Amino acid sequence: MATPDMKQIITTYKTIAVVGLSPDEGKPSHEVAAYLKRAGYRIIPVNPSCQEIFGERCYPTLAEVPDQVEIVDIFRRSEFVPEIVDQAIAKGAKVVWMQEGVVNETAAAKAEAAGLAVVMDRCLLKEHVKLRSR
Repeated sequence: MATPDMKQIITTYKTIAVVGLSPDEGKPSHEVAAYLKRAGYRIIPVNPSCQEIFGERCYPTLAEVPDQVEIVDIFRRSEFVPEIVDQAIAKGAKVVWMQEGVVNETAAAKAEAAGLAVVMDRCLLKEHVKLRSR
């Protein structure tokens, strides 16, 4: 797997679909998305059990998001990643970002083969903070 250019990803793309975004403020997905929203990113929540998070309409699946998505930030268990990657490819996303603890080598290879940058087992919030502190 190619090493993605974190700085390029974080500074270029501004629309992030957060798959598995929880409305619970204590959950990592909520904390990361809230931080990214404050940092100026557009957050598109993807969670089938919610109508709205952060005042944004919530979509049941990535495939149902009508808008262009640049980064697909995944907060789902690793076994759910292949379906999400298929939807990311179909949507024309630029990056598939699997949060800490989320690893699926087969799905990552498929995303890369389709031309998407892939980040796996890394936290977007932590990478953003690292970039800003340089």
